[in-house]
Amino acid sequence: MRRSGWFGTVFHVKPLKRPTRRALLVVHVCAAASWLGVTLGLLALALNASTSKSLATTESSVQSMKVFTDWLVLPSALLTFLTGVVLSLGTAWGLARHRWVLTKFLLTAATTAASVFALRPGVSAAAEITSGGGSLNAPLDLVMGPVVSLCAYLLMMALSVLKPWGLTRRGRRLRGGATSRKALDERSLRQTA
Repeated sequence: MRRSGWFGTVFHVKPLKRPTRRALLVVHVCAAASWLGVTLGLLALALNASTSKSLATTESSVQSMKVFTDWLVLPSALLTFLTGVVLSLGTAWGLARHRWVLTKFLLTAATTAASVFALRPGVSAAAEITSGGGSLNAPLDLVMGPVVSLCAYLLMMALSVLKPWGLTRRGRRLRGGATSRKALDERSLRQTA
């Protein structure tokens, strides 16, 4: 596998052996599915909190959201991110060779950052308000975080299945000879098998 430039030198990872790659792929898919499940749970709780007329129901829903954001969101996000990076660097897909992989990387980084810097603080603030007996000022703000995350995760899943858009400029340079998309996809699949 040919590497060039500083990126190839700094991020040189030996290709993963098949058993290792498959185990990492299972962990990656499980972590991503967990992140999706937690987000669906957050969405259900946020909808319940924002539509309920009962302050007790709103408070219990928001407190449950706080448990999800404090204990489940970040570990599943980080595990998804880390296993995705290792898989991309340790296979022929590469981190910056295919547009769909690079897009998934950027979306995962963005949603992880949004979870840390927007979702968790927003849920914590809502939990503080409701635990003091107050009502939510903007209950739909609680719903928007999980909705945006859910849309990003579904897009990432679609990208994983469809693998659209072909190679990046760097990927085309590294591949050299093959120019047709079909030839590039076939070569890429042969290298990862």
